[in-house]
Amino acid sequence: MEATEIRKLAALEDTHWWYRERRTLLARALRRLSAAGTPAGTALDIGAAGGGNTRVLRAHGWRPLALEYSQEGAEVAAERGLDVIRADARNLPLPSGGLDLVVAFDILEHIDEDHLAAGEIHRTLRPGGTALIAVPCDMKLWSAHDVAVGHVRRYTRETLTAVVEKAGLVVDDLWSWNVLLRPVAAWRRRKSTGSDLDDMPAIVNTALTAIITAERYLPVKSLPSVSLMLTARKP
Repeated sequence: MEATEIRKLAALEDTHWWYRERRTLLARALRRLSAAGTPAGTALDIGAAGGGNTRVLRAHGWRPLALEYSQEGAEVAAERGLDVIRADARNLPLPSGGLDLVVAFDILEHIDEDHLAAGEIHRTLRPGGTALIAVPCDMKLWSAHDVAVGHVRRYTRETLTAVVEKAGLVVDDLWSWNVLLRPVAAWRRRKSTGSDLDDMPAIVNTALTAIITAERYLPVKSLPSVSLMLTARKP
């Protein structure tokens, strides 16, 4: 992702409906882990960018490390008071079996050798450790936005499951996210000439927030969507 896009993301993520809901979903996943008896421990946030997800981890008692490939992203995370390292997700400078949790939200689609990144997630997790992964889905939605933000692919359920299982992880749950707004996204992507990471009028942001929030309570997790989310564990 270009430096300008990273800075744009950092400026938007505190208020933008998409990033706010994604942080909510992360928080819910952390609460489920806690309820299942998993204590907060060491966590890695791959592709932390502005550090929004890293801060959620910290707020829930985890000891998170933010990881960024780009200098710009690492600088943004450091400016926000986060522990951060620069590294390639395909070659993590971390010992094997030392992490309790790895979060990789919207990372794999940026990497040609996504299987190597998934393999590193597996290697660095302790046995029983958890991976939380999110990716954009469906090449029918491919657009100038994907090019602008550095995507090399969008996934299907089958291709995401394959890369995760090839790495040695066991998929516990896989679901669709951003289902209700898929028609809007498809329409906008057909007209797009670049990234759609833009600020928007407050009333529009509020309306989209209401729609994406409603999705939490509806039986839509198996329907066509804009993104896929996955929970996996290391045996």
